[in-house]
Amino acid sequence: MSNQFKTLAVIGAVAAAVSAHANIASAQEKVTPEQMSGMEKCYGVALAGQNDCAAGPGTTCAGTSTVDYQGNAWDLVDAGTCESMELPDGRMGSLEPLERDLPA
Repeated sequence: MSNQFKTLAVIGAVAAAVSAHANIASAQEKVTPEQMSGMEKCYGVALAGQNDCAAGPGTTCAGTSTVDYQGNAWDLVDAGTCESMELPDGRMGSLEPLERDLPA
């Protein structure tokens, strides 16, 4: 293998790593106070991969929940609507993290 080929391979690997890091960083951006105005965190209502930032164990941030209606993952909803949201199988939204539907 030529030195030129090795150099190109290393450059490609570094470029891929930098790109992956940038994608992860953008996915982990926090919800701004402006987005929170008139909204509240509602646990247990997000579909898998559609939660807003910082779910519980097993997730890192926005879009990382792995189970529909995961109890420790939240989504922003209009203030005052969370606990009245009706979901499949008798589930309800909660203003506090739930112990139900956690990833295995």
